[in-house]
Amino acid sequence: MPAVLRVALPVPLPTLFDYLPPATGHADVGSRVLVPFGKGKAVGVVVETGVEAAVGQTRLKQVLRVLDETPLLDAELMATLARAADYWLGAPGEAYANALPLALREDRPLPEWREEAWMLTAAGRSALDAGSRRGGSRALLEALARGPQTAELLHEMLPHWRDAARRLDQAGLIERAQTAAAVPNPVTSAPALSAEQQQAVSDIGEALGRFQPFLLDGVTGSGKTEVYLALIEQVIAQGRQALLLVPEIGLAPQTVRRLRERLGVAVQVLHSNLAEGDRARAWLRARSGEAKVILGTRSAVFTPLPNAGVIIVDEEHDGAYKQQEGFRYHARDLALLRARALNVPVVLGSATPSLESLANVQAGRYRALHLRARPGAIRAPQVQIVDMRAQRLEHGLSPALLAAVGDTVARGEQVLVFRNRRGYAPVLLCYSCGWHADCPRCEHPMTLHAGRRQLVCHHCDYTTRVPTECPACKAPDLKPQGQGTERLEEALLARFPDVPVLRIDRETTRRRDAFEQLLEGLHEDRPAILVGTQMLAKGHDLPNLTLVAIVGVDEGLLSVDFRASERLSQLVVQVAGRAGRASKPGRVLLQTHHPEHPLLRQLLAQGYAAAAATLLDERRSVQLPPYGHQVLLRADAHQREHVDAFLGDAAKALAGAPLQLSGPMPAPMPLRAGRHRGQLLIEADSRGKLHAALRPWYRTLSTLPSARRVRWSLDVDPIDLY
Repeated sequence: MPAVLRVALPVPLPTLFDYLPPATGHADVGSRVLVPFGKGKAVGVVVETGVEAAVGQTRLKQVLRVLDETPLLDAELMATLARAADYWLGAPGEAYANALPLALREDRPLPEWREEAWMLTAAGRSALDAGSRRGGSRALLEALARGPQTAELLHEMLPHWRDAARRLDQAGLIERAQTAAAVPNPVTSAPALSAEQQQAVSDIGEALGRFQPFLLDGVTGSGKTEVYLALIEQVIAQGRQALLLVPEIGLAPQTVRRLRERLGVAVQVLHSNLAEGDRARAWLRARSGEAKVILGTRSAVFTPLPNAGVIIVDEEHDGAYKQQEGFRYHARDLALLRARALNVPVVLGSATPSLESLANVQAGRYRALHLRARPGAIRAPQVQIVDMRAQRLEHGLSPALLAAVGDTVARGEQVLVFRNRRGYAPVLLCYSCGWHADCPRCEHPMTLHAGRRQLVCHHCDYTTRVPTECPACKAPDLKPQGQGTERLEEALLARFPDVPVLRIDRETTRRRDAFEQLLEGLHEDRPAILVGTQMLAKGHDLPNLTLVAIVGVDEGLLSVDFRASERLSQLVVQVAGRAGRASKPGRVLLQTHHPEHPLLRQLLAQGYAAAAATLLDERRSVQLPPYGHQVLLRADAHQREHVDAFLGDAAKALAGAPLQLSGPMPAPMPLRAGRHRGQLLIEADSRGKLHAALRPWYRTLSTLPSARRVRWSLDVDPIDLY
């Protein structure tokens, strides 16, 4: 029987697929192939060659075409992805597909990846002189009048430049440059590092060329980014590549600018806001080794690194690193897998390290490096609790908080009012009969968005108009209950009419460059009030911001989620760290109805490290992660009985295994988008024991007859139980 190719296809099944070799061409491991699949065709990745077929040869179909002359995924990535699919119990085809930008998952030639640059033609210079173009086209002509510019620089200067480029190219006013524009020389010199920063750079620098995880535990404003920059400089000098992961797209533009200004090299960016062609080109430049510095969000962890030097994960505690659908990997943990395979150090940076990372330090698996001081003798902000009990609140804001905001803006300084709830109000209520606006698909309160005059479900995005009267009793007086960022913005505008009030949340930053534009004006030395959600909690330096007011922390204090205390501690410390980051002293006000809560008291008196140590002791005593290990099986269907039947069958299939099962049970949110939801929580004190039992069980789940009536997913190391 002739040898066959084993191919991973992007389908949610725990199997690989066998195909006969193509009639022409040769397929290697890591190459993409076009194959017949079902009634259509699919692009897959060759995982094995020369293997014996699992079924009879007559039942096998032949590969239609090999898409790559040389493997697109190298041996390290192929091996790491196989280990990742095994650990996170993911469909192997989805794991391999995740490693490729969308444009490379299709049956199309590879895009030209060499550095793209544009220049003016003679006709373009004449058009600029004549002033015959307006708007975006004129802005692009003016940018190119200074000389050829790379696509990367144009993205920064003019985020929507491609539409204008298409028009001007067709008109013969611009053309592709034969040689890329020169990368600008460094324009900022490195500041003198503190003794702690220098020690961190030295310790990590000594580990270059071997695998070693480091936890860079530095207070907010302590200069972790300077440590990253110094390390990346060393790596580039050795001709190697550096991968820097950040949790949010909003952090990417300022980080790119800082990297380029300091290092004077092109920085390849990979995140979901980029056009697919640009992502593919950046990925291919990294694969070729041409790209020396790669910056990206979660999915950038799959970037090929043929000359790897260091991997850095900034804000390693951030939940955004966990993929919540499809292949549910955690980018921080995958970065560790890759660093081990590539034999390079990995640096996990945070002012509020995850309990998992702190436990790994305690166990000796990671080495901790500390930055305990802000450079330049900048004092840490003074934190004060505001007791809201028996106070007359104005839109949820206490008199003491409003007075502090007034004093701050009167001094010409800036304020951040932090509320991690967007919209105007979380509930719309009828005072006459008690009716409130619920989502018909989730049976959950809908959030009032007054600016759009809509009720929006933040769980399934169901939207409806705000009723003019109560649908139940016809009373005309419907009242919003609670405060979101939109309502706080309105209240602060009314209270401080002469001060700019900027709201920064998902509603106001939908456009690609809106976040950067909103922050741009805040670098000036003038008063302003920011109202924002957790988008503002990390990574942004606003030198004139001296007061942070945190409202709405009580939800985190009273949550049943065992991770809520950790998240609240991290959020409070991260948000507080926005205050007083330059020469002016900072102040933080924390508004609560529970001023005596032990977590708040310890956090304020002793800091995050002490609070985290207490939380770790609590977790250890009841064997919760990181001391116990969890896998969550989720299922949803239009009928509750189908969910219950599948989860019941799944639990029976684990009978006798040395595991602890909780459930089957309804999910904390039992109905979402019209689908009933349930879950089965599986726990063990040993990761090895858990995976040994679950590997064969996972492969049988899709064969259960009851599985056909539900959507189900497995989540290894879930970060929430919803």
